[in-house]
Amino acid sequence: MSLSVDVYVPRAEGGIEVLDVPPGRSDAAGPEQWRTEVWGSEPVRSLGARFLPRLATEDLTVAPDEMPAFLAECALIRTQLARLAPALAPADAVSRRLDNIVDAARRASDIGGGIIIW
Repeated sequence: MSLSVDVYVPRAEGGIEVLDVPPGRSDAAGPEQWRTEVWGSEPVRSLGARFLPRLATEDLTVAPDEMPAFLAECALIRTQLARLAPALAPADAVSRRLDNIVDAARRASDIGGGIIIW
C-alpha cells in the first residue's frame, strides 16, 4: 500500500467531502512504511515537526485553520532535506512526495479546505 494525500472541504451539514485529484497532479505521499521511516522518524521529529510525525500512529487530517502551520512545517523539512535524507530515503524521492503534499495543502488553502494523508 501507499500513502495518499487528498484535499477535503467541510460540508455545511457536517462531515467532509474529499475532492478528486486534478489532472496532472499526484496524490502520492510515499510508501506505507514511510509513516515511521520518513514522516514519523526521529530526524523529522527532531526538527520540532508536529503534523507529519502523527502518521507514525494514525492517518493525518490537517484542518483548514491549521494549513499555515502545516505549510511552515513542510517548508522547514524542505530546508533540512539534504541533511535528513541520508537517514530516511533518497532525497529526490522524499522531495517528490513532499512536493505532492505541499501542492495539495496549497490547493486546500486556496479553497478553505484541509488535507488528509492516509
